[in-house]
Amino acid sequence: MKQKTSILLVDDDPQLIRLVRANLEPAGYKVFIAMDGPSALAVFDKEMPEMVILDIMLPDTDGYELCQRIREFSDVPIIMLTAKVEDADKVKGLKLGADDYLTKPFNVEELLARIEAVLRRSEPGEEAKAPRAVTCGDISVDFIQHKVTVQGREVALTLTEYKLLAQLVKNAGRVMLHRELLSKIWGDEYRDELEYLRAYIRHLRQKIEKDPHHPQYILSRAGIGYLFACPE
Repeated sequence: MKQKTSILLVDDDPQLIRLVRANLEPAGYKVFIAMDGPSALAVFDKEMPEMVILDIMLPDTDGYELCQRIREFSDVPIIMLTAKVEDADKVKGLKLGADDYLTKPFNVEELLARIEAVLRRSEPGEEAKAPRAVTCGDISVDFIQHKVTVQGREVALTLTEYKLLAQLVKNAGRVMLHRELLSKIWGDEYRDELEYLRAYIRHLRQKIEKDPHHPQYILSRAGIGYLFACPE
């Protein structure tokens, strides 16, 4: 029998907790509950859930801070719940390491679809088909160990950041279309979510480029896509 995927739901709204739990558990998920930041960290440490669904508005610690703290020690997929609809708020969560966001109010079918999509793209890919490692200039990517180094120093990437960089490096010298990258990294249902891609490209440039505002490796092709360039 397949073990249930465990999810930590962090929210202080009892009605929403009941709704989500009543739908996730019949769908085959094991749900842990926390209603504030300290409880969430305690439950996470004890249960080691495979996903976190995190409300931005919490009574003591906001979801952004909690997301950032989780990212200090874990790459577990995180979906943020927000009552805010401004792109800046959504991008802030992505910058801090969230994998997806869902705006309240939402329907349960959409939540289930997002959970499945995030879990699917967090699964290990077919690394056996890839070369063990690729070096371009100062950057080396080890596809077996999922390790990235810049000038010999290891760079910490989230799982999504690593997958995006690995996809670009494996196709070095070829322009990858926006929708192509979105489909490969996030799934077909995200083909039009260009802001996701832009946010993560910014993350990567800040971590691997000497000057993120004048990148040498991850190059933009306006209106088309991105190219990973290897110096000659």
